[in-house]
Amino acid sequence: MMTIDASGFPRELRPFLDAEGRIVQWPSRQKVQRMAAALLVRRFEPGRHYSEMEVNATLMDGHTFGDWALLRRVLYDWRYLDRESDGSRYWLRPEALERAAEQLGPGAPALD
Repeated sequence: MMTIDASGFPRELRPFLDAEGRIVQWPSRQKVQRMAAALLVRRFEPGRHYSEMEVNATLMDGHTFGDWALLRRVLYDWRYLDRESDGSRYWLRPEALERAAEQLGPGAPALD
């Protein structure tokens, strides 16, 4: 397990992160929820297609509170991920990582 320096993340987001940069609780304020979603979307690779199970596994690596379905829905609803109408395949939208960077700011550390 790698420990991250959370000081590069927005101040409002830090209380919701553990030492590995995983989300430990879903924030109640939408502004902070959007930051948390931006953090999660950075775990996905541009150009790669994911099955629903792969999306869930990727999200499980990014949080500790066990609600991957909520997170998957948020990433789709907020237009970070796109999907087939039957939910069989997901992929990053072209502008997703750029939007995530805007939400997190220039000092946000990498998670890999």
